[in-house]
Amino acid sequence: LLILNKGAQWRPTPSLIPMSWFPSCSSDRAKAAVLSFLPILSWLPSYPVRKYLFGDVVSGLSTGVMQLPQGLAYAMLAAVPPVYGLYSSFYPVLLYTFFGTSRHISMGTFAVISLMIGGVAEREAPDSDFYVHQFNSTNKTLDTDARDTRRVQVAVALTCLVGIIQLALGLLRFGFVAIYLAEPLVRGFTTAAAVHVFVSQLKYLLDIKTTRYSGPLSVLYVSKIGQTNVASLVVGLVCIVFLYVVKDLNDRFKKKLPVPIPGEIIVVIVSTGISYGMKLCDVYHVDVVGEIPTGLLPPSVPKFSLLHSLVVDSIAIAIVGFSMAISLAKIFALKHGYAVDGNQELIALGLCNFTGSFFHTFTITCSMSRSLVQESTGGKTQIAGLLSSLVVLLVVVAIGFMFEPLPKTVLAAIIMVNLLGMFKQFRDVCLLWGTSRIELAIWVVAFIASVLLGLDYGLLVAIAFAMLTIIYRTQRYVEGLNFQLLVTLSLCLLQATECAGIKIFYSNTSIYFANSDLYVSALKQKVT
Repeated sequence: LLILNKGAQWRPTPSLIPMSWFPSCSSDRAKAAVLSFLPILSWLPSYPVRKYLFGDVVSGLSTGVMQLPQGLAYAMLAAVPPVYGLYSSFYPVLLYTFFGTSRHISMGTFAVISLMIGGVAEREAPDSDFYVHQFNSTNKTLDTDARDTRRVQVAVALTCLVGIIQLALGLLRFGFVAIYLAEPLVRGFTTAAAVHVFVSQLKYLLDIKTTRYSGPLSVLYVSKIGQTNVASLVVGLVCIVFLYVVKDLNDRFKKKLPVPIPGEIIVVIVSTGISYGMKLCDVYHVDVVGEIPTGLLPPSVPKFSLLHSLVVDSIAIAIVGFSMAISLAKIFALKHGYAVDGNQELIALGLCNFTGSFFHTFTITCSMSRSLVQESTGGKTQIAGLLSSLVVLLVVVAIGFMFEPLPKTVLAAIIMVNLLGMFKQFRDVCLLWGTSRIELAIWVVAFIASVLLGLDYGLLVAIAFAMLTIIYRTQRYVEGLNFQLLVTLSLCLLQATECAGIKIFYSNTSIYFANSDLYVSALKQKVT
């Protein structure tokens, strides 16, 4: 508010406008802002080299070895050529080292996000749009080069928009939205996504030429099984058995093994050599990865003319990507005793996706399997993530062409075995049945809706149902208040005496997923 004094000069009224509304700019504030935006500056100068470096190096190499086959495999899910999975395993991982607040999660390609991108890419660039007439013939052939180029444009534009949304939400301090993404919702949704991913990989395992369906009930469409390539099926099944045995050995002897057995890279190297030596592509018509360009592509601007048709999809992918990253980051932070900032994680993810889109990457988030390896092999900081990205860079620049004979059925086997951890989430049903029927209902609704309606509509239904449970729980608590009980409790507390070493922390509302984080934060403030 302003007033006019006798000298006809405008000035603010000190009594009406407190000076606290105008925070002064100081060196401490500037330093705090820089450290908040670049978390690496808060720990890198005091990095204990002797204590952490060896563990980070071992962890980075182990994670990098996993990044390679998963990057190639998840690019198939995203409906783009495999080399773009390697690009997505390098640039964003490198950026997250500087901007992320979690010390243990492994950024890069992820099955659920890749599947959502692939659905959008195939919807915007279906095979039917790229059939061309052969010269002097009535037959039509599929122009795969033009199709793949268009799908890459769609995936890159979608990634750019996802990055913009995440970056905007982070700058607007919308990190709190993760509260409403209940753990049962996320686990039910990812379990349903695992079903979609498994079904989508059957075409590569069986080596049949069929169109990927999208939309409601798309998971039920499986066709042309009679055209199965027996050679591809045999190779894929052998790889599945081998990978499952290796994963089981890693789980059983994880305390005795210095690093996990790299089953995925072993399968990739051996199957590539066998495919090249036996000429599986030429003799048995096994579908292989094909051309992998050597080196990095020059940066280019995404095709912004495609953005108008990708808005709804980008919002869903942005939310899912953030929910996966923040939920896993909180688990590791709680285990190792440090804090992660939801708003800064949004900014970090936004920068990784937005900047990466100019370098031909598709949307990334953290991977559960790689994060577990990065943490279990001794990783202490994101130096491990930096080293894993350099491993991918070495392959892209120097030896990427060696994987051209790799059968796609092998990549499908890698994806299917990696889904094992997600399928184990079916155990949540029994656990939630005995702890919370409402959270069980959230899990079941998220799973069924996502399986039957598709991942985008399923997520919307799951979030809406979770919000309804919040309203129900709040209303039920208010209706169940017993005034006489509260009065009696208050009188008892007034007459109570404090015992040394004992504190009673009382919450006047029921505790559930929407307020559990706030409850824990308040409790920590009271006891520290």
